[in-house]
Amino acid sequence: MLMAALASTLSSAAVAQSALSGVPNAMQGFAQNRGQPVRIEATALDMRDKNQQATFTGGVRVVQGDTRMTSDSLVADYDKDAAVTSPNGPVRPLPAAPGRGPASSIHRLEAKGHVMVTQKDQVASGDQAVFDARTNQIKMLGQVVLTQCQNVLRGDRLLVDMRTGVSRLEVDHGKVEALLAPPGQGCGAPAPAGGKTRKPGGLK
Repeated sequence: MLMAALASTLSSAAVAQSALSGVPNAMQGFAQNRGQPVRIEATALDMRDKNQQATFTGGVRVVQGDTRMTSDSLVADYDKDAAVTSPNGPVRPLPAAPGRGPASSIHRLEAKGHVMVTQKDQVASGDQAVFDARTNQIKMLGQVVLTQCQNVLRGDRLLVDMRTGVSRLEVDHGKVEALLAPPGQGCGAPAPAGGKTRKPGGLK
């Protein structure tokens, strides 16, 4: 695990604008599982065929492989052959590459409000997340917090390249914040002082 090696590097302000690897990042789960079907559940679904857009609202839950995302709302932009039929029904998978067959039906997802992504012991939370299958890019915006057990990273924006697997955490002002647990204080260990992760609703 590269968390210990990152401890000294993250103290530099320049790192806020640099690519990071080996950090806790649940958003990578969507990149790893992008060949699998996407299942979306919500209280309501509004279809706008003219705009080729579907809006899910109320307890939105997205599952793809071992990765899960919850949010207040989710807007899906799709092509004409998209199979979006029900809040509890299957939705065509995001493509492994742009423009390859019917799997490219849903080309963009935008989640808003208390966005939380979970993969195994990793959690990413923010105010908004955008998945663009055509550019193979994922963005999480607004008070971004990345956690894995006792390790915590904070910033304003998280950018993920699904092709390369490289993540980039940025801030508008100041520095990226990192709380890195020493060896032996990983998963299952008591949380260190000040190391509480953000809960849904923006609470810390």
